[in-house]
Amino acid sequence: MMNNKTVLVGEGKPVKGPDNHERFFSEGHRLFWSLQFSGWLGWLVLFALRDTYWNQPIERILMLVFDAGAGFLLTAILRYCYQQVWNRSISIRLVTILLGSLLAALIWQPIKNYSQIAYLSEYQSVYEFGISSYFAGVLGYSYFVILCWSGLYFGLKFYRLLVMQTQRSIRAESALIDAQLQMLRYQLNPHFLFNTLNAISTLIVVKDSQRADAMVHKLSEFLRYSLKEDPMGLNSLENELRATALYLDIEKVRFAERLQLVTEIEPDVMNAEVPSLIFQPLVENAVKYAVADREMGGRIVLTAGLEGNTLLLKVLDDGPGLSSALLAKLTLGEEFQVDSGLGLSNTRKRLYHLYGDAGQLEFSQADIGGLSVCIRLPFVAIPF
Repeated sequence: MMNNKTVLVGEGKPVKGPDNHERFFSEGHRLFWSLQFSGWLGWLVLFALRDTYWNQPIERILMLVFDAGAGFLLTAILRYCYQQVWNRSISIRLVTILLGSLLAALIWQPIKNYSQIAYLSEYQSVYEFGISSYFAGVLGYSYFVILCWSGLYFGLKFYRLLVMQTQRSIRAESALIDAQLQMLRYQLNPHFLFNTLNAISTLIVVKDSQRADAMVHKLSEFLRYSLKEDPMGLNSLENELRATALYLDIEKVRFAERLQLVTEIEPDVMNAEVPSLIFQPLVENAVKYAVADREMGGRIVLTAGLEGNTLLLKVLDDGPGLSSALLAKLTLGEEFQVDSGLGLSNTRKRLYHLYGDAGQLEFSQADIGGLSVCIRLPFVAIPF
């Protein structure tokens, strides 16, 4: 006979559900029984040491084993009762705790009394304790111990659920971030792709096959690099500048002399470790607003250098720039999505995901008249 039961999930597909044996040895059950055993063992050791100190007979100490065993069994039964009302209202759970603990204490107290009475130094009879002593022991000690056990049980259970919910939330957020970043790998600016293909088509029509062939080659090389690089991966600044040059070479076919590029890269930072495709959204924005929308075109400046142990990457343009209000929004990290495939907000998220507060994205008015975007990263050199 099979131990596992089968349940139907989705479109009637049978899926094997966990049997009682698997549930019994689940993580939650293992944790409970470990704490249950160690807790009552600790109680036994504590009182055994007390009785040893007071030179009680060995039989008295052995009777503590029955006391601990009874407490172990009663609280295990209580746990089953608590599980039955776990999803009920707070008032029902509270009543169950108070009454369940009282009932367990009423049962546990006679067991403890027997061991105490049987080995008192005067060997008093059970009748000498009387009913008042019985209830005094219940309310003065047994009920208190069982209530403490119940409080610890619910406290640890709530804490464990809180930890599990936090972990699930973290995993869900991490999975969402990973999914978004994976999408970035395949997310290209549709306008860039459309305009590039349109430019290639125009070159073919005018029978400029040499330039068309060169443009196709550069486009395929750029796409290959974009799809190959991990959005959360790191690369050398030299490789990133090479990819940016491919992109701008493609755009130069469209804009010709209207697109002017200036690079100011310190030689010492060429082997710096930077996020892959980090320049791409910044350069796309510069092309769109400083070149494409202006009849006379524009100038884009790429700079890279060191400021102490911080790597500074800048993309500047001489376009119309942004208003003070929009610059303030960008500085505060508010969403400001432009028509680039990756977007400035995603760039900020990538930097924070990789570097925390050490990765900064700053915006200001450029000295040459347009927008200046500066990325600050910890400088890490990739060994040659």
